[in-house]
Amino acid sequence: MAALLAFSLGSAGPAQADELDDRKAALEQEIEEIEHSLEFLDADIVETVKELKEYQSRLPGAQQKLSEAEGRVETAANKVAALAQRVDLALQTKDKINQQLASDAEELKETKKVIGQIATQAYKQGGVPSNLSLFFGSDGDASLASTIDLADQALRSQNAALNKLSQQNATNVNSQARLEAVEEEIRDLKAQAEDALAAEQTARDEAAAEKQKVDQLISETSALSDSLQARKPEIEQELAKSEQAQQQVLAQIKERQERLRREAEEKARREAEEQRKAQEAWEREQARIKAAQQAARNNGQPVPQIIPKVKPPKPATSSPSSFGLIAPTSGVITSGFGWRSTPPGTIDFFGTGGYLHSGIDYGPGCNAPVYAPAAGTVERADGSVWGGGNSVTISHGWVAGNVLDTNYYHLNKYVVYAGQQVGQGQLIGYVGSTGNSTGCHLHFETILNADFVNPLNLL
Repeated sequence: MAALLAFSLGSAGPAQADELDDRKAALEQEIEEIEHSLEFLDADIVETVKELKEYQSRLPGAQQKLSEAEGRVETAANKVAALAQRVDLALQTKDKINQQLASDAEELKETKKVIGQIATQAYKQGGVPSNLSLFFGSDGDASLASTIDLADQALRSQNAALNKLSQQNATNVNSQARLEAVEEEIRDLKAQAEDALAAEQTARDEAAAEKQKVDQLISETSALSDSLQARKPEIEQELAKSEQAQQQVLAQIKERQERLRREAEEKARREAEEQRKAQEAWEREQARIKAAQQAARNNGQPVPQIIPKVKPPKPATSSPSSFGLIAPTSGVITSGFGWRSTPPGTIDFFGTGGYLHSGIDYGPGCNAPVYAPAAGTVERADGSVWGGGNSVTISHGWVAGNVLDTNYYHLNKYVVYAGQQVGQGQLIGYVGSTGNSTGCHLHFETILNADFVNPLNLL
């Protein structure tokens, strides 16, 4: 037990739905690990650490949403600006068309005036004569040539005026059509601009809401972090008590295991010495019998059947290869064994950069039975370990050159006593949440040769 988890803040890239599910599952697993791994601290401290972890994990997603919302604001603003520019260009085009229409109207007015003058002149002269009427009505060569020339000029002027009038009318119609199209475009662009402005405002509102969430998360995260920092002396004291209690239990077990080892080694030495002496005596007896039988043969006497006076040595028995532990309870393993490294930004009060989860946690539910995983002697059954609640220690003795003890913490109650011999599978207690614990579970430890080892390697 060495640290409180707290991850540094940062932003994350966009994730697909399955990635979000994976991240959610990972977060839930991490929070569950925190709950079980810091089980020997007060429950309210563990809850604060869990909340801090949750807020810090939510922050990158909130920052990503804020970034996306700000991107939508920029996109909407760019669209509004582009539409405004297009509206301005359309209005300029409309002004040019109106100016052209006004100019065309003046020219059309002048053309109509010329045509009117030609019509008036023709009316006064009884109409504009054709070339033939002019020819047959001429009194002389000079008069005829002059009349034809005047008539041609009048016809050319009339035709030119009419052609110009026709062209001006066509231009006028085209300009009117262009004007209507431009006015329609302006109406459409203004409608788009209004929609774009509304979208921009919506995006800005969304961005403001996301920013408020980010600010709130940062504020809450800072408050939780400050709360843990303020409780640093209390947390250090609890961790120190937990570590001290753990070391005391480990020292007691180590002392007992060393004694068992010495006793087992001494016993093995005595047994080996007895085996050696018995083997030597047996070999001497066999030599005596063979010598007596050989002497009988040498003397031509029948070979006697001699019963040995020394019993043969017992064959050495082989030790089992393991303790053959069975699981102490049912349910899934909610937290594994091993070192938990803490990442940058950790509030690490011991300066070790992590902590050891010295056993595995089972989550079978409250009052689930707990059994002895192997035969042994109950060394302790009490509530003496700080933060461990009702707990039991069983010594499984010396097997195949190894010494093993097992610990059981947070029991609702135990049904064994110190000094009691228990067999494999015998009931020793029930799962609970006594001591510093946030929920019913069994914390199960294995101490092999005076050191914590992963129980899964022995089960």
